[in-house]
Amino acid sequence: MREPPRLMKTLPWRSLISILLILGTAHAAPPESAFITDFPQSGLSADQLGIIVNDDDPDSVAIAAYYQVKRGIPSGNLVHVRFKPGRSTLSREEFIRIKRRVDHATPRGVQAYALTWAQPYRVDCMSITSAFALGFDPAYCASGCQPTQTSPYFNSNVERPYDTYRIRPTMSLAGASVDEAKKLIDRGVASDNTNPAGTAYLVSTTDKARNVRAAGYDLLRAQLERVIPTEIVQANALVKKHDVMFYFTGLTHVASLDSNTFLPGAIADHLTSTGGELFGSTQMSSLRWLEAGATGSYGAVVEPCNFPAKFPVPDVVMAHYLQGETLIEAYWKSVYMPGQGLFIGEPLARPFAGISQREHEGGITLSARLLTTGRYDLQAAPSLIGPYRTVRRVAIGRGTREIRLDKIPPAYYRFERHADPVPTR
Repeated sequence: MREPPRLMKTLPWRSLISILLILGTAHAAPPESAFITDFPQSGLSADQLGIIVNDDDPDSVAIAAYYQVKRGIPSGNLVHVRFKPGRSTLSREEFIRIKRRVDHATPRGVQAYALTWAQPYRVDCMSITSAFALGFDPAYCASGCQPTQTSPYFNSNVERPYDTYRIRPTMSLAGASVDEAKKLIDRGVASDNTNPAGTAYLVSTTDKARNVRAAGYDLLRAQLERVIPTEIVQANALVKKHDVMFYFTGLTHVASLDSNTFLPGAIADHLTSTGGELFGSTQMSSLRWLEAGATGSYGAVVEPCNFPAKFPVPDVVMAHYLQGETLIEAYWKSVYMPGQGLFIGEPLARPFAGISQREHEGGITLSARLLTTGRYDLQAAPSLIGPYRTVRRVAIGRGTREIRLDKIPPAYYRFERHADPVPTR
């Protein structure tokens, strides 16, 4: 991996983490003494995900059918295409024809895509997931050690990316076989709402060119160790850890993967030149992470040089995931220049969704793994359908896990978040 010019240091490792609202679901009608709070649920839902299936590839057809059932994807969200399978790359001309068909057939409400194949993983100079998400554009490519077009979705508070940016984040349900893809899907489904007690492992290696993300590890740990146990490991491999929720490193090959236990929903990746070349690369394929038990990973399909901006920013992906977003949202929001990188995994995995509520004398306490910063109106009503009126304004600071609301009478409550500008880097 080649080191780019000084420009590589433009990514703000000390940028603030954008934390979005963690929302829950309304409960049944309460007895008179109960406090009921209503939080709209964050994160993409099954009816907002499109499945792109290659009808000329029996494996793609089988994976699509399995995923549709497991996630309850509406049949109208399956988009059928045809092209010769089993090759690493599509030409831009062939892809443009396929993409035109996909755009025409996709329901308006679909906000993201799942691809049901591991090959092809590249379109000319772009990854196939970025090409479907952003449309093929040479601005997302680079010749040599140069930056590329950036993503407006990076570290944003946007919940409907297609409606806002005309971007449909895309992830490949990748596996070396149908059986491996099914195992991946099962892990993602099993992770939902589990709030796992895992650890984030930030591995700092001796590979100077690929260890560039380690510059942000100390700040990340300071920001998030109250939310999830976070360890900085000075080694070239993690060995015999049985609670892996996040694993970030930088090497061409990562040893001892099978000695570790990845929890359902785990995210893991290695910063290197060709991890996204899933088959036949001289470096470790990102598929190895999924085979070891991770639920999501990422890798470059063409030489990116070691720009940190072209790889997931650990603090950003962790923050968005911990606040209840799906894997596809959190991962996509963590890459500033995603054109050359392949996203693989189970898109709708959401292990940290949900918010708990407990009553105390004269009020309620709401808690979650991570709450978003911002200003909110607490609105109350005598019945579930209203009318609601604002009774209090609540300010939530960075890193907040709990809100205590004292001296409020039993009623139905909901929070309305004030619109904030999209965070900038």
